[in-house]
Amino acid sequence: MKKGEPVAPRLSIIVPCINEEAIIVAALEHLQPLRQHGAEVIVVDGGSSDGSAALAGLLADRTLTAPRGRASQMNAGAAVARGDVLFFLHADCVLPPDADRLVIDGLAASGKRWGRFDVRLAGAHPLLRVIAFMMNWRSRLTGIATGDQAIFVTREAFAAVGRFPAIPLMEDIALSKRLKALGAPLCLRAIVAASGRRWERHGVVRMMVLMWRLRVAYFLGADPAELALRYDGTRLRD
Repeated sequence: MKKGEPVAPRLSIIVPCINEEAIIVAALEHLQPLRQHGAEVIVVDGGSSDGSAALAGLLADRTLTAPRGRASQMNAGAAVARGDVLFFLHADCVLPPDADRLVIDGLAASGKRWGRFDVRLAGAHPLLRVIAFMMNWRSRLTGIATGDQAIFVTREAFAAVGRFPAIPLMEDIALSKRLKALGAPLCLRAIVAASGRRWERHGVVRMMVLMWRLRVAYFLGADPAELALRYDGTRLRD
C-alpha cells in the first residue's frame, strides 16, 4: 500500500434495502460504532419509491442501486466491497454491539471461512421466540443459515462458490449449501435481533406453516420463482 492510501477495512457490511424509509436511519445508526472501528457500510437500494436511498447516503460509506432482489443487491454490494470479510445484513436486523470483533476473531480462531449469528425475532407474539429457537437449532443441525442470522463470509470463499445464485427466493439457503462444501459454518451464539413485522402482519402461525412448506418444496427441487409467488405474490422478494 502506498503512503497516503486509505487502509482497506477488514469487514464490509452490505445492507440490501427496498422502501425502508421508516427504519433505514435507525438501522444504520446502529452500525455507526462499527464504522468507527473501521468497518465499511454499503447500502444497496433495489429501486425504492420512497426516500430510503437518500437517507442511507447520510450514514453509509457507499450507496448504490441494483436490480431489485436480495441476491442481486447483495452481489452488487459485494462487488464494490473492500473488506476481507463480507457481512450481509438485512435492514430490519440489529447486530450485537461487538459484532465486528466476534466475526473477525471467531473466524481467525476457528479457521472457518463463513458463519452466522443466532437470531431473535422481535415482536409481541410468544410464538416468535419458539420460531427463533427452532431456526437456531435447525441451523446448528444442518449447517444451513438464513439471512436473518446475518451471514458472513470471507471474500475468497464468497468468490469460490460463485456469489449468491440469481434466484428470487431462498438465496440464503442456496449460498449456505454452496459454502458447506468448503466447510462447516461458525455458529455464533451472540444474538441478532430481527424484526418480526412480516410474521405479525401476515399471521405468525400462517407464516410459520408457509415457510416450512416453501423450504420443503425448495429442497425437493421446486422452482424458486414459483416459490416467490407463493411467498408474497411477486417474483421479487422485499
